[in-house]
Amino acid sequence: MDSRDGARRWGSIAVDGPLAPFADGLRRELAAQGYTLDTIVDHVHLFADLSDWLSGRGLTGAGLTSEAAGEFLRDRRARGLHIGVTVRAVTPILGYLRELRVAPPYSAAVAATAPDVLLSEYRRYLESERGLSAGTVTHYLRCARVFLAWLPAQCDSLLGLSSGQVTGYVMQWARRRKGRPPDMVTLPALRSLLRFLHVAGYVPVLLVDAVPAGRAHPGRLGVPQAASAEGIRAVLASCDRDSAVGRRDYAIVLSLTRLGLRGGEVARLELADVGWRTGEVTIRGKGSRVDILPLPGDVGEAWAQYLLHARPKTISTTVFVTMVAPFTALATSSVTQVLARACTRADVARFGPHRIRHAVACGLLDAGASMAEIGQLLRHAQERTTAIYAKVDQARLAELARPCPQGAPR
Repeated sequence: MDSRDGARRWGSIAVDGPLAPFADGLRRELAAQGYTLDTIVDHVHLFADLSDWLSGRGLTGAGLTSEAAGEFLRDRRARGLHIGVTVRAVTPILGYLRELRVAPPYSAAVAATAPDVLLSEYRRYLESERGLSAGTVTHYLRCARVFLAWLPAQCDSLLGLSSGQVTGYVMQWARRRKGRPPDMVTLPALRSLLRFLHVAGYVPVLLVDAVPAGRAHPGRLGVPQAASAEGIRAVLASCDRDSAVGRRDYAIVLSLTRLGLRGGEVARLELADVGWRTGEVTIRGKGSRVDILPLPGDVGEAWAQYLLHARPKTISTTVFVTMVAPFTALATSSVTQVLARACTRADVARFGPHRIRHAVACGLLDAGASMAEIGQLLRHAQERTTAIYAKVDQARLAELARPCPQGAPR
């Protein structure tokens, strides 16, 4: 369908009411995000209905709060409609109107409850004072929200929070997780929240020590669990490089394999971070750390093939984007899912980005690299993090052992 056909279809949708001046902008925005013409038409129909609904209640865009949007959706469901009746359906419209400041921002659209205020303060604490990455902040806020939801049934206020209640929460959490994979986030997140509550004056006593020591990370208990070279080769071979998705997935897995990147570092990679002429790439790591690494030729080739022939047209500035509209930056979890699907295709035991990092380190160790060189490539902030790989090389580990002191002769 050419542009004239599209114009005629758009023109057949009459948008009246308070949102009418923004209809053309919505169409352009959705097109820029990669939505197909049919999907854009569906959204504009919903947009027209929303504008009529606001007009019927004497509201303007400023009255389009989250509660109002929810009421609009409930009215549609009550009328027996089955399309455009979920929050997900109106999310692109609300996002567009909020960006224009026609509709109130989400934070102003709902009445703030006490937990909302506290979590907002906690977010600022994590970002400003602790300087944590966006991914870590997201995980810590999720854990904090779960703990605060559990809290009201246990004590009247935060001032009454006791060490026994904190320990009880952890024990309940541990029982629920019995038989599931280790969770390395919840307990550190809970300690962080308790530290904040004390510093901010919500809790009079520092309760960090009330959180029992959790199970150590598997890598700290013994030899780091690295993905096998055969498994990595099979995963790379499973990517269909004749398809757009396959080219993207191959470029992602190769980035993990050759550069030892974390999943979040792949997701955050910007187009401007790639120095094609210098053969370097800027990596934005944990704790706002920025490093410049050499760009291997095969990785650069894989990226170029993806960018030239597979990456959708999008306003996103990240290298890797979703392959379904709206074409936005990948989340860290999306990188993990790309690898998980590749493992399934290759019929190998599932492994994640971190086990590939272990494989990179072990490969360097086998090639004779020093611990300092391994730490430099993996961008470890502390030497003790790299030291776990000494467990892989028993010969080097033996060199570190000191002779047993001999007793004095009798």
